[in-house]
Amino acid sequence: MTKVSMTVNGEAAEGEAEGRTLLVEFLREELGLTGTHVGCDTSQCGACVVHVDGRAVKACTMFALEAEGAEVRTIEGMANADGSLNVVQQAFQDHHGLQCGFCTPGMVMSAAALLDETPRPSEAEIRDYLEGNICRCTGYHNIVKAVLAASGQDAERIAAE
Repeated sequence: MTKVSMTVNGEAAEGEAEGRTLLVEFLREELGLTGTHVGCDTSQCGACVVHVDGRAVKACTMFALEAEGAEVRTIEGMANADGSLNVVQQAFQDHHGLQCGFCTPGMVMSAAALLDETPRPSEAEIRDYLEGNICRCTGYHNIVKAVLAASGQDAERIAAE
């Protein structure tokens, strides 16, 4: 076992991990942050997306030891300082961008990363960016509307075009 230290959601965090421990396992099992979901274990579904040093990363593709010293943000760290939902989370709620909720943490994390890179993406850019996130319930239409709304665009008008 090796000691691993990182900043998670703005706070210092440390624990122990084997060399083969994935970041998603470390977050869930060692740090108790269970909002990051394990879906496929093969990097196909995107349920485990977190931000590492500002980049969207599938946490099942990275070893915990690789995150040594990194800034990690999970879904638990997305809310506003007062505990209210941030703009992306609120848009998902307002535009029914979730159903069972299993994919939602990864979708929100990916959507936030997209909006950091491209503040006003087109519908095609959103669909392309979220290609690595699988949702089996919604059909993606409301997820796309939510991301458009979070970007400040009129989701109803754009989605109807």
